[in-house]
Amino acid sequence: MAVFVLDKQKQPLMPCSEKRARLLLQRGRAVVHKRYPFTIRLKDRVGGDIQPLRLGIDPGSKTTGLALMRETDSEQRHVLCLFELVHRGYQIKKALQQRAAFRRRRRSANLRYRAPRFNNRTKPKGWLAPSLQHRVDTVMAWVERLSKLAPITAISQELVRFDTQKLDNPEISGVEYQQGTLLGYEVREYLLEKWGRECAYCGTGDTPLEIEHVVPRSRGGSNRVSNLTLSCHPCNAEKNSQTLTDFFATGKGLKRRLKANGHTAGIRLARVQRQLKQPLKDASAVNATRWALFSALKTTGLLVAVSSGGRTKYNRQRLNIPKTHALDAACVGAFERLHDWTVPTLTIKAMGRGSYQRTRLTKHGFPRGVLMRQKQVQGFQTGDMVRAMVPTGKKAGTHTGRVAIRKTGSFNIQTEHGAVQGISHKYCTVIQRGDGYGYHFTPFTNLTGGAGQAVA
Repeated sequence: MAVFVLDKQKQPLMPCSEKRARLLLQRGRAVVHKRYPFTIRLKDRVGGDIQPLRLGIDPGSKTTGLALMRETDSEQRHVLCLFELVHRGYQIKKALQQRAAFRRRRRSANLRYRAPRFNNRTKPKGWLAPSLQHRVDTVMAWVERLSKLAPITAISQELVRFDTQKLDNPEISGVEYQQGTLLGYEVREYLLEKWGRECAYCGTGDTPLEIEHVVPRSRGGSNRVSNLTLSCHPCNAEKNSQTLTDFFATGKGLKRRLKANGHTAGIRLARVQRQLKQPLKDASAVNATRWALFSALKTTGLLVAVSSGGRTKYNRQRLNIPKTHALDAACVGAFERLHDWTVPTLTIKAMGRGSYQRTRLTKHGFPRGVLMRQKQVQGFQTGDMVRAMVPTGKKAGTHTGRVAIRKTGSFNIQTEHGAVQGISHKYCTVIQRGDGYGYHFTPFTNLTGGAGQAVA
């Protein structure tokens, strides 16, 4: 993974390799400016030659992929850094619902006879719910942060589906639309997200999946997306023209596969029927925020190019690249080749910046206990990235991660391998002050393989 470089006046230069950064630090020509993402600042240089860099963005409901790339020409991309930004929209929604419940209880108790006043607040044009606005704000915060660390000149965002076939051939109509280069990619991507990238019937993952009609065409089933699902080849062949209930009742091969995957026919059938009626909430969240994010990106003054999800998937499968949010961001847009994409991914998890609430609550909403008033203990604050070097005992070793402070001076550290509790502050050293995010690296070896990769 490339290392970000700033000059003496904190202006961004071209990222360099880890080896070169290590040599610059050892020779005293540079100092560490930031740990996450790792950035050095040169002590003896102002300005320098730079090349155009492109930032790819793959917006998601829970995780957004970011990829910083160098473009040698319009057809060649070289990946420098990969990021996955994990949002906290669900936590925000839950906190607002809890706050509304507390307010409702207070008003019902203290203002019992007050006339209702629920229609006296207007919302500005383009208003988004806080849990959705958080996704836009977090992505924009990291676009601005990366723009200060690297000379980014262009942005590629996965946004809309352009009718390129209509542009090429204005006379195209009817079934010809189904025979283009991106045949089936948009619908298939929707189904993969809706059904969790596994066979809807037996739950098998890590296998090629086929589009299947829940109500067979021979029984009057349509090609509408609400009647489509994904299944492995054995389930698709065995179901044939049976109805869903008959297939789960009589399918012998299905029962063997369900047993091998630890499922039962009744529970699996109920899940399929429930999923058929369930809306794709994550896709709805992305759809609600994509134009807001596009408008916000245009305010940066950078060149913003947009592309469809079908184009992203087409590029990924054409180049045989695994399915991850970060690599999806690298595959956004039109290009021919993608180089150096086997780099570690920095996972950035939005954690928030604390709360004014000074008490815990029971499940019924009553106060439980009192939290300490001060924000710092022994110079440490919850959210700081620390390195603890414990010399002896059961927890001996080096632990690096996000710290949660305690008044006693015995801290908890959230590492990428799990939480380590009861670490004395005497062994801890701050490596980066808390900025509302948690960080950890995912090596590329852990990205290949796994459920869903063969069908992504």
